[in-house]
Amino acid sequence: MAGGPLMAASLPSAYTQALIEDLGEAAEAQDFYRARAHASLWTGPQDAERRALALAAFDTAADHGLPVSRYDAAALRRAMAEAQTEGDLGRIEARMTKALLSFVRDLSSGALTPEKIDDGIKRTITRPDPALVLSQVETGLSDLLANLAPQAPEYARLMSEKFRLEAIIARGGFDSSAPISETEHGTSGARAVALRERLIALGYLQASFTESYDAEIQTAVSRFQLAHGITPDGVVGNSTAEALNTPAEARLKSVIVAMERLRWMGNAPLGARHIRVNQPEYKARVIDDGAVTFETRVIIGKVGHETASPEFSELMEFMVINPTWSVPRSIVVKEYLPQLQKNPGAQRQLQLIDSAGRVVDRSTVDFAAYTPGSFPYALRQPPSDGNALGKVKFMFPNQWNIYLHDTPTKPLFAKEVRAFSHGCIRVGSPFDLAYVLLARQTDDPKGLFKQHLDTGRETTLNFDQPIPVHLVYFTAWPDETGQMNWFRDIYGRDAKLAAALAEAGTGFGGTPA
Repeated sequence: MAGGPLMAASLPSAYTQALIEDLGEAAEAQDFYRARAHASLWTGPQDAERRALALAAFDTAADHGLPVSRYDAAALRRAMAEAQTEGDLGRIEARMTKALLSFVRDLSSGALTPEKIDDGIKRTITRPDPALVLSQVETGLSDLLANLAPQAPEYARLMSEKFRLEAIIARGGFDSSAPISETEHGTSGARAVALRERLIALGYLQASFTESYDAEIQTAVSRFQLAHGITPDGVVGNSTAEALNTPAEARLKSVIVAMERLRWMGNAPLGARHIRVNQPEYKARVIDDGAVTFETRVIIGKVGHETASPEFSELMEFMVINPTWSVPRSIVVKEYLPQLQKNPGAQRQLQLIDSAGRVVDRSTVDFAAYTPGSFPYALRQPPSDGNALGKVKFMFPNQWNIYLHDTPTKPLFAKEVRAFSHGCIRVGSPFDLAYVLLARQTDDPKGLFKQHLDTGRETTLNFDQPIPVHLVYFTAWPDETGQMNWFRDIYGRDAKLAAALAEAGTGFGGTPA
């Protein structure tokens, strides 16, 4: 009998037992509570201030477009108010801790795991360490919560646009009863009035009473086109009418997805100098200390699983002048081998290379004898005016063999939709980009570049300081003035992400104005 009371005293309390059970397989949380003898963080009288801070933070989840149900502050408050037993408190303690860890993870690094939704998103995401988060909860919860969301100014601008669109949706959205049709300068009557009202509602035209498509409306249409990646000709053609008729709900989805994409990039510095390639915009920019110092049009990968350009970040280490094009294996066997089987003289600009790196005489090869799996040769294009990589390529080594490069197909840069490559990024002004990047390590960047170019030989030029490159995908993006810019979801990635966020519990409806 002597052992009875001692054994009973060693049993966990109802609170502790409920806490342990409800934490489940959250190993870091189990370790954390074990180390503090399962003392509470949230549910004791001494925890009131900490609990209020956390719940107030959870209240902001909808503002960020996060799945509110993962950290439902209202439900947690009700549970606390209705708790009657120690077991109830233990379960609430576990719910609060798991909600806090989810909120910190989601706001600091995104609510989704992107590669599970679209494998073209190769972005490396740094998730917070739960053990470190819990230690910070004890010592400085307010500081932890204050620094979770991305500090990039674009995040705050996107949130402001989110609030604006939600208010518009709550008032009934844009006037869908008067869809905009293709309209030309000089048109008058109902079509011109509908266009005028839509431009006013969208913020591209001041209040006006004109009933004709006059110069003022034409200027507003051009501004609208510039902000939507459309050729700014001032004429409402099919693509402009489609953009004008896009409902506020669709724009809101683009904004919330853009906020999620920024969260994936976290608060890690993008680089005082970095290159940003926004694929749906078909633009690349050099950004120095937050200011755009260079901009060029780009061509991105064709729509398709094998050709779409991926999203990731890496360091640009060098450029290659007068590059050789080593044709990717997928292109060799899928595109060129069938051509060579029909005509061994096809694609004469390409050299046939054996496994030892030697050039092979095509006349000695029976191309029909090979399948894509058995073809033993590579294809290579030496430096030349017609080289597929043009005269320079910019290298940021990565496992997908993606890089920026020149191209001989210059007319394609005049097109509005520029998705033509096999995944790499073709640069509209590659020489100017080279000069900008070299200017930090030589007084004569043009002279240095030309010196190597004129040799006609392949040359590698290293950068003294590697330059971060961010291949991103934003269909909604605010410029430095706060002006929103909108682009087509060329690869359909944003639609997938919006659906995944909705499934996770993110709301896309309006809020009272």
